[in-house]
Amino acid sequence: MTEPKLLSGGNPQIPKGDGDAPVQAYIAAMPGWKRAAGERLDRLIEAAVPGVAKAMKWNSPLYGAGDGTFFLGVHCFNKYIKVAFFRGGGIEPKPPVESKDKDTRYFHIHEDDDWDEARIMDWVRQAAALPGWKP
Repeated sequence: MTEPKLLSGGNPQIPKGDGDAPVQAYIAAMPGWKRAAGERLDRLIEAAVPGVAKAMKWNSPLYGAGDGTFFLGVHCFNKYIKVAFFRGGGIEPKPPVESKDKDTRYFHIHEDDDWDEARIMDWVRQAAALPGWKP
């Protein structure tokens, strides 16, 4: 099996698809320190939202309700992993990074960051309880 191509910023190119398998393929292909961070983030999301639906679209893992809507997406960049809360404007406290879209908020994970797992899980639970985003 050939290694997935890394796109701009080191984002793995994984074929789109529904379910855990394509998301796990993406995580396995995340370069360097990002792989362990992706595994940890995936575990936190699964713990916060048991039975969470997963899909790969636009070279990004998406997490949702299983009804075709999504509340969270992940994307690799050179120096960080961007976690997008699609309805993050309705989360309190808001994830720290603003978007051009008033509804979307971001959380960036850098290599040496000390994560507040309780805060991340709270954001994930809140995001999952809001109406999902439909691509």
